[in-house]
Amino acid sequence: MTRADQNHYPLSGAGLTSEQPAVRRILIVSDAWLPQINGVVRTYQNILKHLEAQGCELRVIGPADFPNMAMPSYPDIRLALPLSGRLRQVIEEFDPEAIHIPVEGPLGWMARRWCLKNGRAFSTAFHTNFPAYVAVRTPSLLMSRTEAAAISILRRFHRPSSFVYTATPALDTMLRNWKIETTLERLSRGVDAAQFYPSPNPGSTPPASPVLLYVGRVAPEKNIKAFLALDTPGKKVVVGDGPQLQQLRQKHSDVTFRGMLTGEPLASAYREADVFVFPSKTDTFGNVVLEAMASGLPCAAYDVTGPRDIISANPILGAVDDDLSKAVVRALEAPGTRAERHSFAVSTYSWEKVASDFRRHSARLMP
Repeated sequence: MTRADQNHYPLSGAGLTSEQPAVRRILIVSDAWLPQINGVVRTYQNILKHLEAQGCELRVIGPADFPNMAMPSYPDIRLALPLSGRLRQVIEEFDPEAIHIPVEGPLGWMARRWCLKNGRAFSTAFHTNFPAYVAVRTPSLLMSRTEAAAISILRRFHRPSSFVYTATPALDTMLRNWKIETTLERLSRGVDAAQFYPSPNPGSTPPASPVLLYVGRVAPEKNIKAFLALDTPGKKVVVGDGPQLQQLRQKHSDVTFRGMLTGEPLASAYREADVFVFPSKTDTFGNVVLEAMASGLPCAAYDVTGPRDIISANPILGAVDDDLSKAVVRALEAPGTRAERHSFAVSTYSWEKVASDFRRHSARLMP
């Protein structure tokens, strides 16, 4: 895939109806974009794919469009250098009808500044719990002060936005508790039913030694150590890459670390497992939980924002608990079948609907 392919989605003219909003040219300025692979990137890849089918022209400006540097402690994430003149040129050449800024990073702040200077409305989103991410990397004596400072920065970032996208009611509550008073709009997530589906011949009950699967970044904020510390029966499998991978691989020889997987290998990893374990306490949603559900797996997680909103919707989906071991045991005993979990996931979470909601709200940003 070329950089042009990564960032520009051509106008196709297909799929428009009289009921759809008139907005056709949408700009997204995101500090999280290809070649990164994470929930933010996958969310907008899916939204853009469906908007292209509706006849929209889209441009994504990401760190690869600028001179950039590695993020301290996380070299796989690149940060764009603050070249506001270059960003201004790209924005003005594209001449967008709507502008969306999903990440509170260097590009996000530059795009925000341009919008305010030029009197342009824009939307933002709350995808990443940066205060929690900062806290887990901060000495305990400074944790509360650092977290409060990060919340203050987020409050400032989102204040002039026309609205902030959130994925769940629990996130709305959290942002209101942080005194972020900007209008909030729901933007859920979807799952690809053609890629994520159950094994055609699953066992009727979990085996005595079930396969416990984790999928995600191997990084401190994901709390993967809680997964690795579980003493429940079973074999642990980790899918993903990140700054802790080599260290944890050497320390846990009994765990299978498969590295980053995408496409069919990733889908197969889900189908080969018996339960999906999501140990993060900092995620705002958890797209991988939907992928696991669509693959028929019961899910186990802490009782926190994100997994609580997804898994607690139906007993067949698994369990959340303040004790992750108890959540795993209860998830393995969850009622229902893999086919029923798949059906629930794909009927509840639709990328087509997410894209339509995004386009409908974006129409409010038109000059």
